[in-house]
Amino acid sequence: MSRISIKIDGTPVEVAPGTTILEACLSTGIAVPTLCHLRDVATNASCGVCVVEVKGGRSLARACVTKVIPNMDVQTASPRVMAARKMAVELLLANHPTDCLSCSRNGSCELQSMAERLNVRKVRFPSTRKAVAKDETSPSIIRDNNKCILCGRCVAVCKEMQSVSAIDVAGRGLRTHIGTFMDRGLKHSTCTNCGQCTVVCPTAAIVEKDETDAVFKALQDPSKVVVVQTAPAIRSSIGEAMGMETGALVTGKMVAALRKLGFDRVFDTQFSADLTILEEGTELLERLTKGGTLPMITSCSPGWISFIETFYPKLLAHLSSCKSPQQMFGALAKSYYAEKTGIDPANMVVVSIMPCTAKKFEAQRPEMQSAWKWWKQKGQKGVAPYFDVDYALTTRELARMIKNVGIDFSRLEEQTFDDPLGQSTGAATIFGTTGGVMEAAVRTAYEVATGKPLPNIELTAVRGLEGIKHAELDVGGTRLKVAVAHTLKNARILLDDIAAGKSEYAFIEVMTCPGGCIGGGGQPILPDRKKREARAHSLYVEDRNMPVRKSHENPAIAALYKEFLEKPLSHISHELLHTHYAHRQM
Repeated sequence: MSRISIKIDGTPVEVAPGTTILEACLSTGIAVPTLCHLRDVATNASCGVCVVEVKGGRSLARACVTKVIPNMDVQTASPRVMAARKMAVELLLANHPTDCLSCSRNGSCELQSMAERLNVRKVRFPSTRKAVAKDETSPSIIRDNNKCILCGRCVAVCKEMQSVSAIDVAGRGLRTHIGTFMDRGLKHSTCTNCGQCTVVCPTAAIVEKDETDAVFKALQDPSKVVVVQTAPAIRSSIGEAMGMETGALVTGKMVAALRKLGFDRVFDTQFSADLTILEEGTELLERLTKGGTLPMITSCSPGWISFIETFYPKLLAHLSSCKSPQQMFGALAKSYYAEKTGIDPANMVVVSIMPCTAKKFEAQRPEMQSAWKWWKQKGQKGVAPYFDVDYALTTRELARMIKNVGIDFSRLEEQTFDDPLGQSTGAATIFGTTGGVMEAAVRTAYEVATGKPLPNIELTAVRGLEGIKHAELDVGGTRLKVAVAHTLKNARILLDDIAAGKSEYAFIEVMTCPGGCIGGGGQPILPDRKKREARAHSLYVEDRNMPVRKSHENPAIAALYKEFLEKPLSHISHELLHTHYAHRQM
């Protein structure tokens, strides 16, 4: 394909047809400033910060949407350009709160950084907007339109990546704002609590609901036994949140930091991920042999569960009845572990560290009180109902806690998880990336079904960041087709096929967020493909380095069944580890 010759700041450049001025500038090492633009998410040219001067043009061009043409002569830093960019930021600041020092995005706010970059030292314009109340209806996410710069990133990611459209641009003129249908709040919208809007927002207009103060209070209460569980993806992202390189694998440092914070027990959600494989794999084999509803679809991702409950309630029978590893852990901590150690479950506080904002919503679902119901059946009376998981913190919240108490994360010596709820396998580690649940399930289901070791333990066909992946497996002479999807837009494609009776799969894994949990809505802000790939790579490295790589070979899981659960899908397993889902109405 022929190249196009242009000039950028007097330097000849050749680029491919269809290249934007912004992309052309980046190829030459010139970083044109942007606010509304975010690669692979949004490009709507609303902020006016990326303007450049094109020779012969009557007005400045917005570099993020203007494509190059032959012989174009671009100036990226002329006096006219610099004045226009500065004015665009001044106009945004005129309507922006000045509480930067106490804002949760202080130091990571793109508007703040842009004002510094463009040397904005005063705001010449008066405010034209009236202050509005925050939307705090959601259990997971807080919206503050006072801090919104109308960049449209949140709208784009909700509509284009997730196909949910819980929020959109509403109003006109000075009344323009980002809102839900009828401005009733996120709780009363189609929002799945996935939090992708929080990782792409350039300011603090959309943030996770912070629960760190409540957790600190519990840690300081001598009457409470506070245990913590950490999701697989956290070990490859908390280092990044603490200033280390993207994808840094810091499992041992993370454990040490949690102990320094004061948690009484530091456990691993990977323990219950291994347990999920035993329960879910057995459920799949039972459906295959007894004519159950197929394809069976995983149920680990709470944003995905909200999505199918809202948009495809007629397909709920396809969901595995297994709870997520977070909820399985909470139920076992307050039943099996509490009984084993003599701890009063009513005085136990279970804290989750998750890459996900939807986990906050999941923890508060009314059906997630299994341990309390179990103790009640055993004769414990007069105890107020309690949830299996008390608090679900995001990666970002844990990073703030570590910084708050002054822990030098990079210098911590590595420590190991507590037993028995801290033992896990490599199969559980890869739960944190798209395709990981499927690969872990296959490692166990194949051997349980055939009694033979899997020829190749690594199912590379379901790895990578392609939106929908497929594989065909030979399980004891039976050919099974499986599929993996990440993002709700891709999940919708598979669901439409099921609804139309065209699905050819026996088992489907769905993860809400791009890349799976490594790209979750609670992860460090502004993720991109390279960051997700780095985080996933770290999880695969840890899997390969684990002494045990198959969930059914976890000795702590074997002991759990022998001492307590009896067998997968037993009566007590159903009481504590399984649940049901229903049509979610606004």
